[in-house]
Amino acid sequence: MSKMLVRFAALAATTLFLAGCQTAAEVRANDEARCRSYGFRAGTDAFAECLQRIDLDRRADFRAARLQSPMWDRPTYVYVPVRRR
Repeated sequence: MSKMLVRFAALAATTLFLAGCQTAAEVRANDEARCRSYGFRAGTDAFAECLQRIDLDRRADFRAARLQSPMWDRPTYVYVPVRRR
């Protein structure tokens, strides 16, 4: 492959990776917009509960994905060399 093609592929991969990143403020704004789209008004208990449920769903999805990871269930071995005198 030419150097130009390799550089373009690396740039494209980096761009796609960074496009998926969101700041905490962006995530919060998206969650609030989602709750507003359901008809909840900001500042009410129902709105706060909607935000809480979205957060709990996100955490549950993360835990489920982590537990399905092939690396999660493997044992960890630690080697500690023994010094002999």
